[in-house]
Amino acid sequence: MQQHDPHGAGHTHSHAHTHAVNERSVAIAAVLTGTFLVAEIAGGLISGSLALLADAGHMLTDFASLALAWLGFRLARQPADWRRTYGFDRFSVLVAFVNGNALFAIAAWIMIEAVQRFYRPVEILGALMLWVAVAGLAVNVLAFLILRTGDQTNLNIRAAGLHVVGDLLGSVAAVAASIVILLTGWMPIDSLLSVVVALIILRSAWRVVADSGHILLEGSPPGFDARALKNHIQAALPFVTDVHHVHAWSISQEWPMVTLHASVNDGVSSTLAVREIKRMLAEHFKITHATIEIEYDACVDDPKTAHKIC
Repeated sequence: MQQHDPHGAGHTHSHAHTHAVNERSVAIAAVLTGTFLVAEIAGGLISGSLALLADAGHMLTDFASLALAWLGFRLARQPADWRRTYGFDRFSVLVAFVNGNALFAIAAWIMIEAVQRFYRPVEILGALMLWVAVAGLAVNVLAFLILRTGDQTNLNIRAAGLHVVGDLLGSVAAVAASIVILLTGWMPIDSLLSVVVALIILRSAWRVVADSGHILLEGSPPGFDARALKNHIQAALPFVTDVHHVHAWSISQEWPMVTLHASVNDGVSSTLAVREIKRMLAEHFKITHATIEIEYDACVDDPKTAHKIC
């Protein structure tokens, strides 16, 4: 049996570069978000706008999520050790999962507060609300553009980006609500648009939680089909008589793994068999981290034939 080193030089170099870009992006976005957060909270309290307070609450989770994302990328730099043989790459997935659930909580709070305000309208200072909302929109657009420089396939970047997009939409809603209030004096628009933003946030949260939860539950990488892998290997490599005990999962979204047993004909070099199977996994399934067990007789893990020598 031969194994592929999951921390090979090529992987480490590209992985480190990608993480450095991601880390810088979320750090800058966190500073921007945290700096404006205080001003938006003050503006929401003074103006009485739920849309601004909802946006500020979301911006608070943005700041927390971006800070956690930054921490996740920092920890991912740490090398593997005897206790954490895969390193800290999955920490960023855990952060994405936590951030997604935080979005659910924020959306629920916004909707509850909006319903209460429908029954108990609050006087809102439209002019102040407009200025703060426009400033918040500018900050969110800038933060979003900065995050776009990161790796868009990374779950942590996606989660942080969705937080900022949700906040950006909240700022748009606040701008729209303030204009309606200034032109018509109709206060319920503030609560109504807050609910719309909450529904958009819920949709984004579900995607992040579903994707990160799938990885945390050791689900197969996207598009992976164990049946297709087995059939393809046996059809392309005639010396492989059977492929079984196939298990695939991901350490992080960028790091899929697979283990499998391959039965081969007598006389076939195990080194050749492993090399050819790994080549096929890389070329056809985009999996470069694999552990392959070569068998010449019965599978030692099969209880019916465990007494035989593989």
